[in-house]
Amino acid sequence: MGKTLAEKIIGKHAGKEVSAGEIVVVPVDVCLMQDGTAPLAIRQLQKINLEKAANPKRTVLFLDHAAPSPRKELSNDHITIRKFAEKTGCKISDVGMGICHQVIFEQYLNPGEILIGADSHTCTGGAMAAFSTGMGSTDVAIGIALGKTWFRVPETFKIEVTGQFQPGVYSKDLILYLIGLIGADGATYKSLEFTGDTIDNMSISSRMTLSNMAIESGAKAGLIQSDKKTKEFLQKWGRVSKYKELKGDEDAVFEKVIKIDASRLAPTVSFPHTVDNTKPINESLEIKIDQVFLGTCTNGRLEDIEIACQIIKGRKKNPKTRFIVVPASKSVFLDAMSKGYIKQLVEFGAAVLAPGCGPCVGVHEGILGDGENCISTQNRNFKGRMGNPDAFIYLASPATAVAAAVAGEIVDPREFIAKKKPKGRKVKTARRKRK
Repeated sequence: MGKTLAEKIIGKHAGKEVSAGEIVVVPVDVCLMQDGTAPLAIRQLQKINLEKAANPKRTVLFLDHAAPSPRKELSNDHITIRKFAEKTGCKISDVGMGICHQVIFEQYLNPGEILIGADSHTCTGGAMAAFSTGMGSTDVAIGIALGKTWFRVPETFKIEVTGQFQPGVYSKDLILYLIGLIGADGATYKSLEFTGDTIDNMSISSRMTLSNMAIESGAKAGLIQSDKKTKEFLQKWGRVSKYKELKGDEDAVFEKVIKIDASRLAPTVSFPHTVDNTKPINESLEIKIDQVFLGTCTNGRLEDIEIACQIIKGRKKNPKTRFIVVPASKSVFLDAMSKGYIKQLVEFGAAVLAPGCGPCVGVHEGILGDGENCISTQNRNFKGRMGNPDAFIYLASPATAVAAAVAGEIVDPREFIAKKKPKGRKVKTARRKRK
């Protein structure tokens, strides 16, 4: 009987064949904590006299959520993290280096590995064909100290996506559609295994968006097979020797198979205050937008910034709408600078912040005012997520979000990316009516 990708990776680490439902203890390859979760983990290890790291060279502590620190209490947490790293030999990813999930993907993670992180969006690593999952601070702390953890092997949903996206539709629209389809708890503790020619044709950045948001359906992991594109990514980052081809078996046992025709998808928007409250773009128009946020571990990569620059080219920012851009990592920031994208964004009217989580977590930088609407490329729109429970967050692709920075309201991004004006027809312009 065939095995799913999750069963293969976990089984390899367990040293035996495993099936969904089994509980196993396995070694951990990579661990991460960030400045919001690490202090608790460190204090717990100190309390039980277990302040050590089994694999310090591949245990990374990130200063990314409140970076640079906006308050003395958070600055003191940073001190705690730095002291722990100095004592144990763990790595520090310092202020300005970028978001944990982006940096761990760029610099540390390889196909077939197990990554645990004290952050729910650790599942981003599934796009590397690595079993990557978020856990509680104390669970990750023990994994760091002992180099192993336990799992219940998850059942798998096969998400088979075929066909070509329409212009103006992206992987973010796909994952929002899927979450709206199955619900915020529709895949609780399942592994989502993304397959099909649409996934095969996606860039690594687009795949990362899918894996990143798997948790928003309750999933334990969001896995994608490794292939030529994975190998090319590892080549760029000097780890091509770590490449291995991994994919689930055709005859594996899946709890559910969900088939999606990508050619039928439209730009999709998630409405406040839950991610699964999704609507197609034609049901989302003309909502006034006060702030646009392009960034995060979901859509803060070079590909996303490039899409934004395609949208804003030759256009002006709406004077009543703020526009914040945060590259996901230092590498992304430097690449965007070298290509002229940062200059273009600044001239358009964007405020470009240092790599990190920025407004996404509502700690500082971009907190919304009472009653304000923000359209964001992030992964969550929970009440109060961006620092104000009396504000409203809409989730969308970079194209949809940035189009709103031009129009001042939610519009169909496909109106902004028409390659040519059809003969005898007028290209529809963005509506200006406000709610």
